[in-house]
Amino acid sequence: MAGIYIHIPFCKQACFYCDFHFSTSLKKKEDMIVALIKEIALRKEELGDTTIETIYFGGGTPSVLSTAEIKELIAAVYLNFEVVKNPEITLEANPDDLSEEKIIALSKSPINRLSIGVQSFFEKDLKLMNRAHNAAEAKKSLVLATRYFENISLDLIYGIPGCTNEEWLANIKIALSFGIPHISSYALVVEPHTALKTMIEKGKIKNVDDAKTQEQFQILIKELAIGGFIQYEVSSFGKEGFFSKNNSSYWLGVAYLGIGPSAHSFDGKQRSWNIKNNTKYIKSIQENVLPIERETLSTTDQYNEFVMTGLRTIWGVSLEKIKDNFGKKYLDYLENQSKKHIEETLLFVENGTLKTGEKGRFLVDGIAADLFMLN
Repeated sequence: MAGIYIHIPFCKQACFYCDFHFSTSLKKKEDMIVALIKEIALRKEELGDTTIETIYFGGGTPSVLSTAEIKELIAAVYLNFEVVKNPEITLEANPDDLSEEKIIALSKSPINRLSIGVQSFFEKDLKLMNRAHNAAEAKKSLVLATRYFENISLDLIYGIPGCTNEEWLANIKIALSFGIPHISSYALVVEPHTALKTMIEKGKIKNVDDAKTQEQFQILIKELAIGGFIQYEVSSFGKEGFFSKNNSSYWLGVAYLGIGPSAHSFDGKQRSWNIKNNTKYIKSIQENVLPIERETLSTTDQYNEFVMTGLRTIWGVSLEKIKDNFGKKYLDYLENQSKKHIEETLLFVENGTLKTGEKGRFLVDGIAADLFMLN
């Protein structure tokens, strides 16, 4: 099984915190669709005879596309790949794009899962982040979406400067009130070269408070557990039967193909990524040249990846698989490096699997880095 990720590099406006690749000009949209379809065809041999289980439209803002354009891209996948009978096909969408007319059209298309970028139900948070929608549009989009879709995820951001724990709790309770079966929630990270970083440096916005962010992460875990959600990955919470197959495949090391400018691909041993430039991407594809850089992962890189992704999930890191896939040297190293984290109850071993404890979830990236082996 494998997944296909399609990057739609367009947004109505730039969120202050975002460092993903996108353009706020839609002038090249038609050329981009043609190029994406062609890239799908050019790469049809890349996964061998592997069957496609998930198709994911990310970005950018994929909901700026018309339903007809989305259908064209899905048809291109079906034309060039073997697809399972009932694939998970997800569209990331912004609330301001989701009119009832648009949602009805999407519900009649092959799209069967919506991931809605709400981020917050508070006006001040949305303005601080420069989101294109307002709080009323966020709520309205969920009211409409739940009429026509069963499988819906929404995104929330915690650790926003000025957002109190009481407001964060209110955000979670509002989200739960819509009966959504999946929530992805991320800490606000101040990335280099973003408007948010510049504004913090100029003193226009307070910096992110790490202690407050950790408190809000714990509130999130507690409230969603009460609401019947399972934290199957550090940032991903789903009701039984509604875990994202696309996200799960990333964490479980399943191969995926990334289509579009800046999109990444992974086959277990090799990682590749497309150029981050819409004009150069389109030109290259028009000339039948894939604008791709590739990196072959060493055994140590593969071990580090296996540890990082495993620790982020409820499935953990199988010690037996470490030994089988990488050898006794790597297993001994992992067991030795993890001792202090186990003593501090940040990690624990259960049925031959190394897992992250409740205390360790917020710190998982740092813990994983401590277990990495250097090349």
